[in-house]
Amino acid sequence: MITISKLKKQYGETVACNIQEFTINSGEILGLVGNNGAGKTTLFRLMLDLIKADQGEILISTSTDINPAKSEEWKTFTGAYIDEGFLIDFLTPEEYFTFIAKTHQIDETQMNERLQEFNAFMNGEILGHKKLIRDLSAGNKQKVGIIAAMMHQPQVLILDEPFNFLDPSSQNSLKKILTNYNQQTQATILISSHNLTHTVDISSRIALLEHGNIIRDMDNNHESARQELEAYFTTNE
Repeated sequence: MITISKLKKQYGETVACNIQEFTINSGEILGLVGNNGAGKTTLFRLMLDLIKADQGEILISTSTDINPAKSEEWKTFTGAYIDEGFLIDFLTPEEYFTFIAKTHQIDETQMNERLQEFNAFMNGEILGHKKLIRDLSAGNKQKVGIIAAMMHQPQVLILDEPFNFLDPSSQNSLKKILTNYNQQTQATILISSHNLTHTVDISSRIALLEHGNIIRDMDNNHESARQELEAYFTTNE
C-alpha cells in the first residue's frame, strides 16, 4: 500500500503537486491521466525520491512503513522507468540487463529465463544486434527500460508513459504483460499515459490529475469511467 499525505511540490508560482490524502491499495493497477503539466511525472519522481517534496510525505507499506525520502529499503522491491535517463546508453541491451541483474543478485540463468518472458515484446529487435542502447529507436529504448524495471519482479512497478513510443503490436503486448504480471504476482502497478484507451483497458482504478491535484478517483469496473474521462478531455481540449 502507498499512502500520500499533505504532499506538495512547487516551482515558483507553479504548483506541480498538491495532494492532501491519497491511498493506493496493494495489487491495484492505477492509471494516472491528465493533460501535460497535470503533475503525473512529478508525482512519480517524488515517489522515487528523484526530487524532494516541499512538504508532506509518501509511505510505502510492506511489513513496515517506508518513506523513500528517508530510507533505501524500497529500492529492493520497486521497479521504475520514467525516461531515457534511467538507461546507461553506452551499454548494449545485454550489458545493461546484466548490470541490472547483478544489482538485484539475479544470476545469469535467472536473467535469461526472465528475458525469455519478454520475447514477444522484444520482437527480435533488442538482443543479438550488438547495438548500443543509444543507437536504438525510441521505441526499443522504451522496451529496454520497461524490461529492466521488471527484471527483479518488483512488488511496486512505476511506468511513466510506457506506451508512448511503441508501435500498436508492442502496445498490445505490453498490456498483456502488465495485466498478467499483476494477476500472477499481485504487484501494485502505477502507470501514467496520454493514451486513454490503453489506460482504461488495463487499470483497475484511475486517478485524474489537474494542476497537481487529483480531481477524480474512479474505480474502473464499468464503462462510466471511460465516458467521464472522454467528456473531461473533450471539454479541456
